[in-house]
Amino acid sequence: MPPVPYALDSLDVDLLRALAAGGRAGILELSRTLGVARGTVQARLERLERAGVVTGYGPDVDVAAAGFPVRAFVTLEIAQGALDRVADELAAIPAVLEAYATTGSSDVICRLAASSHEDLQQILLKLNRSPGIARSTSVVVLSTVVAPRTLPLLAEHPRSGPRRAPAYREE
Repeated sequence: MPPVPYALDSLDVDLLRALAAGGRAGILELSRTLGVARGTVQARLERLERAGVVTGYGPDVDVAAAGFPVRAFVTLEIAQGALDRVADELAAIPAVLEAYATTGSSDVICRLAASSHEDLQQILLKLNRSPGIARSTSVVVLSTVVAPRTLPLLAEHPRSGPRRAPAYREE
């Protein structure tokens, strides 16, 4: 069952922006940056975590800088009814950074990272040995045009209405 959407207001978006800018910032520093009480920041973060909006505080890792400069997207056409088995197989391959069931001509799209083109080839061969995968198509990433992001989307549609933190002033 999909999570119930959480209606972000401008303070929520600014709190997420402050976290993105200074991921190691503490509650007190965030409250000073935003000009709201420490308790407000703490309550907002807890609410965002419970709602599943904030899913972690771990470091963002650049896989290329970590020794895996070859990145690719792979679409998979899978055998009828094999999604669960293929999902387990994909989860067992560390080079699969993420995978999604999709609509359209393919059934699954994956994002991979490899240390070299030869390493990528071995990963693709491993994928193609799976009995649940009928066909794969890969494209190698040449450069990043837009890096993964969420803040522009969230900032575009903040909830309007009565403020839950009356002292907060938008700029």
